[in-house]
Amino acid sequence: MTAPSALPGPHAFPLDLGGRTALVTGAASGIGRACALRLAAAGAKVRAVDRDAEGLETLADQAHGLAGTVEPQVLDLTDLDAAEQAAAGTDVLVNNAGLQMVRPLEEFPPDVFHTVLTVMLEAPFRLIRGALPHMYGQGWGRIVNISSVHGLRASAFKSAYVAAKHGLEGLSKTAALEGAPHGVTSNCVNPAYVRTALVEKQLADQARTHGIPRERVLTEVMLRDSAVKRLIEPEEVAEAVAYLCGPQAAFMTGTSLALDGGWTAH
Repeated sequence: MTAPSALPGPHAFPLDLGGRTALVTGAASGIGRACALRLAAAGAKVRAVDRDAEGLETLADQAHGLAGTVEPQVLDLTDLDAAEQAAAGTDVLVNNAGLQMVRPLEEFPPDVFHTVLTVMLEAPFRLIRGALPHMYGQGWGRIVNISSVHGLRASAFKSAYVAAKHGLEGLSKTAALEGAPHGVTSNCVNPAYVRTALVEKQLADQARTHGIPRERVLTEVMLRDSAVKRLIEPEEVAEAVAYLCGPQAAFMTGTSLALDGGWTAH
């Protein structure tokens, strides 16, 4: 699966984030890359956080000519103190970084379970904690948590991912309730399977775990519950993130925006 360019296309709606600082985790590829470029195109100074230094440099090159800037910051989110410090002074926080393993519960490595929850739940808590003082001080902030359809529905063999995303949903709602009096919104964006390297890497795991050929995974597992039979593009997710950062979404908080092709309509 080859991802298209993440640069905003002609259908991107007007958004002005000039003078704002945004932080996007997992920014070196996939959804994070698309979000970083979209927010930079809107004029934001984007702190692009990832442990992939080479991917961040490529992202920075792609951002040349945009209204805003992209500043690469190599960071492993398992360093929770560093994650919290990195979020200081942030106006827009996009918690996106994630990882996946597909295994039955009885075979799931406990160390991987711990790492998944650290990166996908505890690190977002620390990043929000680090960002809120500045947001509260100025009376404005936007927290967007990249959740998943798996934050709303469970699937077999994804215990760590599903647990982390369900936890992220609760964290996001709590941040919304506490942030509302301070002009800070907190929402989740919940895509189904996105055309990213993370999904590509799942194909072999899914094939082995479900006992089917790799070429049948997309139609029989990933798209089985989706009414729209295609993968969602990273740029579509980024556009939803951008919408939640705009003035038209000021009354949206504590919610989960499903981009799931009808999955949760069942």
